[in-house]
Amino acid sequence: MGQINAPKGANMKKTIVGRGASSKGRSCGRGHDGQNSRSGGGVRLGFEGGQNPLYRRVARRGFSNSVFGQEYVVVSLDVISANFEDGDVVTLDALKDAGLVKGYNAQAKILSNGELTKKVVIDGLKVSASAIEKIKAAGGEIR
Repeated sequence: MGQINAPKGANMKKTIVGRGASSKGRSCGRGHDGQNSRSGGGVRLGFEGGQNPLYRRVARRGFSNSVFGQEYVVVSLDVISANFEDGDVVTLDALKDAGLVKGYNAQAKILSNGELTKKVVIDGLKVSASAIEKIKAAGGEIR
C-alpha cells in the first residue's frame, strides 16, 4: 500500500538492432539503401544533395544599423505645461519620474505641439527649433 508504480507498458527494454532476424535485423531500421543507411553516412547540417542550399540562395543585401539606432520619445510642450511648475528644471530623469518617458535606454525630444505657459529650464534634451522659440517666448531657457 502506498507504493507508486509505473503504468503497464511504460517501462520497455531497449531494442538491440543488427543482431540477427529476431531483432531489427538486416537494415536495422535505417531503410534499405542510401547514404544514411551506411555506417559513417549522413550529411552536414544544411546540405541539400548538391543543390544550392537555402542559406546561399536567400539574398543578403545592404546594411542595417537598426541595432544601434536610438529611439526618441516625443514630449509636447502642453504636456510639459501640465506636469511641471514655474522654474522647474526639465531633464530626462525628471520626465522619467513624471512617467512621461519609460524605458531604460529611452531618450526624449521636445516638440512644439501645444502652448507653453510656464517658465521652465530644459536641460540636456533635444528640442526642435519651433519649440525653442516657444520656450524662450514663455521666459524659459535651454541649457
